Amino acid sequence: MSFTVHGTGVSGGIAIGYAHLVSQVALEVAHYVLPKQNIGEEVARFDAAIETTRLEMEALREHIPANAPAEFDAFLDMHLMILNDSTLCEAPKELIKSQQCNAEWALKQQMDSLLAQFEEIEDSYLRERKADVIQVVERVLKALLGHPSHANVSVSPEQSSILVAHDLSPADMILFKRHQFAAFITDVGGTTSHTAIVARSLNIPSVMALHHARQIIREQELLIVDGAQGVIIVNPDKHVLAEYKLRQNQYDLEKQKLKRLKTARATTLDGTQIELQANIELPQDITKVREAGATGIGLFRSEFLFLNRDDLPDEEEQFLAYRKVAEDMKGLPVTIRTLDLGADKQLNGATSSGTNPALGLRAIRLCLAEPQMFHTQLRAILRASHYGNVQILIPMLSNLSELYQSLHLIEHAKQNLANTNIPFNAAIKIGGMIEIPAAALAAQAFARKLDFLSIGTNDLIQYTLAIDRTDDSVAHLYDPLHPAILQLLAHTIRSADKAGIPVSVCGEMAGDATLTRLMLGLGLRIFSMHPTHLPSVKQNILKTSLPDLTILVNKMLKTDESDRMYSLLHKLNA
Repeated sequence: MSFTVHGTGVSGGIAIGYAHLVSQVALEVAHYVLPKQNIGEEVARFDAAIETTRLEMEALREHIPANAPAEFDAFLDMHLMILNDSTLCEAPKELIKSQQCNAEWALKQQMDSLLAQFEEIEDSYLRERKADVIQVVERVLKALLGHPSHANVSVSPEQSSILVAHDLSPADMILFKRHQFAAFITDVGGTTSHTAIVARSLNIPSVMALHHARQIIREQELLIVDGAQGVIIVNPDKHVLAEYKLRQNQYDLEKQKLKRLKTARATTLDGTQIELQANIELPQDITKVREAGATGIGLFRSEFLFLNRDDLPDEEEQFLAYRKVAEDMKGLPVTIRTLDLGADKQLNGATSSGTNPALGLRAIRLCLAEPQMFHTQLRAILRASHYGNVQILIPMLSNLSELYQSLHLIEHAKQNLANTNIPFNAAIKIGGMIEIPAAALAAQAFARKLDFLSIGTNDLIQYTLAIDRTDDSVAHLYDPLHPAILQLLAHTIRSADKAGIPVSVCGEMAGDATLTRLMLGLGLRIFSMHPTHLPSVKQNILKTSLPDLTILVNKMLKTDESDRMYSLLHKLNA
């Protein structure tokens, strides 16, 4: 029987192959009460499982394939940090002692407590880090239960196979890389999960958040995976199979063509130069930035240094990380976004964001509430500016008061460095993120005070349309082509142009090639995106004549009906 399953496409492309189901440990564990005299032995058993897991992960790092993406090493480091955190390797022992329970139950209880804390985090990227906690706990549970420490993968190398799993960890991905699966699909996960990030880095079609795929797909069933549309077709008939084989060939041919664009300048047919920059999350991402031929870092998320630790990174640690990226980019712009977190309990000294984190103390609001933490980061960024073309980007500005306070603190950090003769770029450029409707409407005021603007379309859409895009029940309302969104984008770009400062888009809209001509027509000349999206966006730029866009884009700005909006977009891309 043929049927279709829908999920979230996290890595594009089409794969056709046979399902290979991965068996994994369920987190439903037994609970039993132990006699007091056995508590010490149970604690020792837990310690042994932690140590076994630690040794397994360190051994995995020693055997990472030479051609594996840099992300593998970084993700294993993160999992080791989680494993070594006292909330995971010590707290369960107290539960064993106080509740006289078995180690598996104590670990499960502690994990549930940690996951509840993650649910309070507003930032979707950080919230998805709970998947890393689950993956580490699974490994410890396997050690406690005596199960194999990794996903069991054994397939014929001659057969194109598609991995079907409830979830996959970065460690499992190392095996995945070795077996060269055509695609993978999972029940859980999202676009910013580590598994999705690795999938994109490998350029392998992937679909996540399928909920029950592991239960309804059987071993060796024929699957079509459409990673762009987030669709799985199980047991397709011959007509559908022929259609997707044709699409697959076309996609593969197109991908080969795109590789040749790496060194081409992103110039429209009428000769307008467009800047294509990259978003990164880790210093190791620079490799992909170079491979994509990006002309700078439009968004460097600095949060990676603050995750999964009990203490805050000191100035020296931050400086070394920022300096490395600045030096590796060899004079190309590196835009470092200051800390963009909500009230995360992993941050010592952070204040609670209240009952609604999306509207609470986060990003620049948090930094202004914690001036010493902000001062430390600003000093680190300023010091790094001596070693490259570094820029500062302030997230989530909503009014000029926040901007003035930020500029005052930046000047204070500059003076502080100058007083001690520490070198920095005194003329460092300072920009602001436009990601709140109020900031977009007041863009002219911000543009007059800043060196550049960067539009964060993910949050701008979320706040404008009042949609939590991680909530499945309202995800269908997330619409980048909503008339209000286009008006805010157009107004912000016009405001920056009027003030004579650059403006870029660094949200998902920048990397969506179907929107490239629309963004160009709105006046955008700087795009920043995940490196893997850069070739397809560049290809559209090379085929575009800006004068040809004006009439259709103006019609789109005057349209308030969704069907007509998409019809005009289709004509724009024809």
